[in-house]
Amino acid sequence: MLHSNPLAVSISLAVLLTSLTACSNSQIAKNLEQSLAADSRLKDNPVIFGGNQTGDRQTQQNNSVVQLPTDFPKEIPLYPNAQLQEVIPSSDPENRVSTRWLSSDPTNFIASYYRNQFQTNNWQIVQQPTDEQGGSFEVRHNDLQLKVTIAPKPVTSAAPNQPQTATELLIEYQSNTTTTAQTEQSTNNIVPQPSDSQFVGPVQSNNSVSQPVSTPNTTNNTIGASGTSPQEFSDLNKVPQELRKYIQDLAALGVLSVESNATKSNSNNTTNQFEPNQAITHREYARWLVAANNAMHPNNPSKQIRLASESAQAAFSDVPSTDRDFSAIQGLAEAGLIPSPLSGDSTQVLFRPDAPLTREQLILWKVPLDTRQALPAANLDAVKQTWGFQDVGKIDPRALRAVLADFQNGEQSNIRRVFGYTTLFQPKKPVTRAEAAAALWYFGTQGEGMSATDALKLQRSPQPTSQPQSQ
Repeated sequence: MLHSNPLAVSISLAVLLTSLTACSNSQIAKNLEQSLAADSRLKDNPVIFGGNQTGDRQTQQNNSVVQLPTDFPKEIPLYPNAQLQEVIPSSDPENRVSTRWLSSDPTNFIASYYRNQFQTNNWQIVQQPTDEQGGSFEVRHNDLQLKVTIAPKPVTSAAPNQPQTATELLIEYQSNTTTTAQTEQSTNNIVPQPSDSQFVGPVQSNNSVSQPVSTPNTTNNTIGASGTSPQEFSDLNKVPQELRKYIQDLAALGVLSVESNATKSNSNNTTNQFEPNQAITHREYARWLVAANNAMHPNNPSKQIRLASESAQAAFSDVPSTDRDFSAIQGLAEAGLIPSPLSGDSTQVLFRPDAPLTREQLILWKVPLDTRQALPAANLDAVKQTWGFQDVGKIDPRALRAVLADFQNGEQSNIRRVFGYTTLFQPKKPVTRAEAAAALWYFGTQGEGMSATDALKLQRSPQPTSQPQSQ
């Protein structure tokens, strides 16, 4: 072997060198010399190894050139380990600017970062990802609308020891749209607006056209008052007998404002339809809840729900200050009586005012106004042992505590008064207007509360005593 015969190796090298010297001018020598020479391309491209060389070089050049627009909003959080790839100027009437970013971090890391940033800095979260593989955040802050899309991006030319995927971020922002949207909405709802302002307080309207429209909804204007004009409904014969008294008492208090066919006609308001078997919406129940509670406590401001002013920042993105029921809905949110971002529930950014109210929502919103204290801790076993509901597992965890507290109210329980004896709660079932009225007929606990009947007596009692004072 060569290793064991150094003499043979020396002789072989000598022969090779002699051959090259002898053939230095031959074509074979020239070819051999060229094959052993250094690659001239390395002089101009010293770091080209594998992959798409041209593409990598262009990416490096682009990263050094691409910069954020000078007017890029400072309040938009930028993920630290992401590199700007592209800025797409606005090409639509909405002035939406897009920026594209690339990061080597996984999607769930980035989604967690933005979720924390938006919550900490009081952004209104309209939508957020529900999948660890990516998704979109849609948020708002003052007059800025922002959409952050997080998506995995395969990397076909990754280095041997590098991750085979990256994450692409698309940050789209749009400014000065809130005012435009509110202007368009107020234009579409220009007729109800004067009554909306009166809904908060006795504000005189300068628009004579709106006066006939506000007449059927006068109950909206006195939500915080001690009493209103009695209401008359022509279809109470459709109300179940066991619920009829509740509706009659609340109608006498004037707190059951409805939107029926009669409100569309200004010629005959005495044939107002209550439509007792129709599902009640979120907005209607919120309006009735505030009106009924305040009517039960006309002389006790500490128990009344304060109406929100039009200048308050909306708790829900789908209930702007121009909404006819904004003051009541916002007032409930600011009092912490309904789930909202104000109460720490960042997922409840939509109120869905025209969605049907469910049974569990009926109890969740009402019971805190009965107990006037923190709801007890609850779990599925506790609720099942007390109520015996077969479908207790279907109740939203947030509503479990209210359902348990309602049981502790004995015969004044809302569930007993509204639904009677039942072993099925059916938490997702829509509530009718008649059922909602039954729940609002009484506020308080056993032995210490106020019914609509009591409120009517209290409302009428000052009248006889006022005559001697006026003489």
